[in-house]
Formats: sequence, C-alpha cells, structure tokens
Amino acid sequence: GGRGTAQAAVAAACSQIGVWYSWGGGHGATPGATYGYYDGSDPDSLHDNERMGFDCSGLMRYAYYRATGTDLLNGTADDQFHSSHASARFSAGQGTAPLVPGDLMFWGSGYIHHVAMYLGAGQMVEAYESGTHIRVTPVRTGGDYAGAIRINPSGTPVPPPANGGSTFQTWGTGVHTHSTPSVHASVVDTFAGPTQVSVQCQEHAEEVTAEGYTNDIWAKLADGSWMTNIYIKGPAELPGIPDCGGDNPPPPSGGSTAFQTWGTGVRTHSEPNVNAGVVDYFAQPTTVNVVCQAHAQTVTAEGYTNDAWSKLTNGAWMTNIYIKGPAWLPGVATC
Repeated sequence: GGRGTAQAAVAAACSQIGVWYSWGGGHGATPGATYGYYDGSDPDSLHDNERMGFDCSGLMRYAYYRATGTDLLNGTADDQFHSSHASARFSAGQGTAPLVPGDLMFWGSGYIHHVAMYLGAGQMVEAYESGTHIRVTPVRTGGDYAGAIRINPSGTPVPPPANGGSTFQTWGTGVHTHSTPSVHASVVDTFAGPTQVSVQCQEHAEEVTAEGYTNDIWAKLADGSWMTNIYIKGPAELPGIPDCGGDNPPPPSGGSTAFQTWGTGVRTHSEPNVNAGVVDYFAQPTTVNVVCQAHAQTVTAEGYTNDAWSKLTNGAWMTNIYIKGPAWLPGVATC
C-alpha cells in the first residue's frame, strides 16, 4: 500500500539486511553506515567500534535520505518520533491496521528508545541491538509500543552510487568540476546549488582556498571529473574513500619494513587495542611500514585470532590480522 518515496525508503532499508547493528552507527555527516561505539553498559556493544553499520534510528535516517534526497530524520529515535515531517500519526491502540509500508513504528514509555520500519503483512525491518544484524521480523505491538508515524512523501530519490562510489552531499553555489584536479583545468560541470555526487576516490593535488577553507584534497566523481573536497560536506579527507593512486606510500624508513595489508575498512589505533583512539582508516588494501611488533590485546576478526600488533612509522598500531603474512611478522623486531 505504500507509494512513491515510502517504497523507495523500504527498498533502501531492506538493502541493508545483514549489515551489523552498531550503537551510534549511521549518524555521520552523510547518512550511511559508520562505525559505532560502546554504549557503556551492554557487553555485546563492546565491539561496536569494529562494526560498520547502523543503530535503529541511523537506519531510518539512511532509508529516507535515499528515498527523498533530503536528510529528514537526522536524530535519535525520540527525535524521529516527534519529527515535523510526519504527515500522519497512529496510536499504539490502533495497531498495524492503518499502517502501510514505509511507516515508522516506535517503542518507549515517555522517551522513545527504538524505531523500525513497517513492511506490510505484519513484518518490519529493524536494526535491533548490538551483536545482531539488520533483519526482517514480525511486528511487535505489545509491551511499550508507542505508535507509528507516516513520513510526508516528497522529494527526489538519491540515485545509487555509481561504479562502486559513495554518495556525498555538496554545498555552495556555482561549484565547478574539472577534467583534472586543478582549478585551472577545463570545466566539466557546474552545480548551481547543493546536490549529490558519487565519489570514486580522492587524492592530494592542487591546494585550493575558498569559502574560508584551504584544502589540497580532490575527489574523483563517477563521470571522471574532479572537484575540491572543500565543497563536499564532511571532513577535509572524506571517510571511507580510497586514494586514487596519486599518493605513493612512503619508502620504508627508520628501520621499518614495508608490508601489504588486506581487508576493507581497517583502522589503526593510538595504542595496540581496538578501543584506543583511531589514527587512520584504510578503505582498501594498502602498504604500511612496520617498525616493530608486540603482543598485546587479543583480537578476533575475519575468522582469525591474534594478539600480535604492529607499530607503524607514524606511531599508530594495527592488528597483524590485517597484514599479509604469518601471525608474527618475519624479520620485524619486538617493540
């Protein structure tokens, strides 16, 4: 029974089935999966900082962003329950009778703590809790079920990222893209106002100063053109976007040894511990220069368990699980 953007939101939410629940996930600058963090109480949440995914409200935010092209639901489940974008509201006592696919269902007494999306036929899709994956499950209208809302069906769906790229929101007016990463290169396109772009990769190139910002990082878009990251919402270096190949890894220095990594979304930390601060993020395999290695926190990932960590030339640490080679790297000194 749901139409238009509601069906697009259903499709977007269901496209994430099987992705990790991650406390705080989905609440980055641009809607989409992010790493979460420990919620401070649930033991199952201890590894949420290693899980790229969504919490319940992050998934709803992403689904309606994909459906409308607008970040309508940036906030908690409680914020979403009280959203000004609701075109209809349904009490708990009404159950599912008036609901159509795309309606948001909420739980909480006084303060709303959970949200899911109704799919029809008594089913819903939700990011349930730490340690689980996004799933389809029968609706629950008992306990502290608080009712549902229908989102105002307006806006234009965001096209899916092209060629494996990631969608970002731009800002500014009269923004040019160029044939090469330089403001002096020929203009490929002009964005009269904010829009969405599909970013393939990024690299350091010509330094640009505009709108009070200075940045030398450029993003390569799906059509092969380039734009300065200044006009892309987010940090100066876009999270999760690989290097285009313009930056070669530095040669081994300071007695270090170069190794190849594997895996995607691999992070380095300030200490040999997955709960320590994140220093860097490798969206794809790369080369790292290892100074020494040490036995520290035991990590289980990708079917491997290892307590060996490597210290890199920038002082950061990464688990040896993601470094190609044996568990204890040959020829590398103990720290």
